[in-house]
Amino acid sequence: MGEDFTRQGVFSWNELMTTDVEGAKAFYAKLLGWTTEDKPMPEMGMTYTIVKAGDAAVGGIMPIPPEAAKMPPVWGSYVSVDDVDTAAKKTVELGGTVYKEPTDIPGIGRFCVIGDPQGAFLSLITFKMDPM
Repeated sequence: MGEDFTRQGVFSWNELMTTDVEGAKAFYAKLLGWTTEDKPMPEMGMTYTIVKAGDAAVGGIMPIPPEAAKMPPVWGSYVSVDDVDTAAKKTVELGGTVYKEPTDIPGIGRFCVIGDPQGAFLSLITFKMDPM
């Protein structure tokens, strides 16, 4: 991760939500040469996989959460914001939609999922620490 990843407006993380974490890890390792590191997250009831290109953490892979069980596997992007709650409110004021209300990620920060007025999804995050 670059040193400015927490700065307002910076694309800061990429994440795959999938039904087959092990299959995705194998596919991207062979395709892109990525290595992975599993991080147990008992407070979230799952294991999160950190994806690395060389020594740099570039994203993560996780199982699709139960509340999103009907969606297909998808890559999502995170953009850092100074305050997730304020950004979620501003999203609605500007004609967008909040699909996932601001939620804490223990030990990482706080995030939400929004849609712009055209319906494009984007995750917003305020990091409390370096995710790696």
